[in-house]
Amino acid sequence: MKSNVTLFLADDHTILREGLKLIIEDVPEYSVVGEAGDGKEALELIEKHKPDVAILDISMPTMSGIDLVRYLKKYVPDTKIIILSRHDNEEYVKE
Repeated sequence: MKSNVTLFLADDHTILREGLKLIIEDVPEYSVVGEAGDGKEALELIEKHKPDVAILDISMPTMSGIDLVRYLKKYVPDTKIIILSRHDNEEYVKE
């Protein structure tokens, strides 16, 4: 029996979310349980669905990916986090 890994996608670029979703859902063990285009919506839906993994953009409207990570680590600690960024600013990496 294969385990099912649930994922949540948060990025303000719809085309990126759709592309990631197509790639992820091509793997039978993975399923996308939700997606959001801004940080606050992502927060609400991640709290609701409690996915195994949240894939987050670092720069989103209403709440940054960095702020979202801080909250999730405290209140939804079982969800693993992957951060996506096009930024090469060293300060983002340190955060």
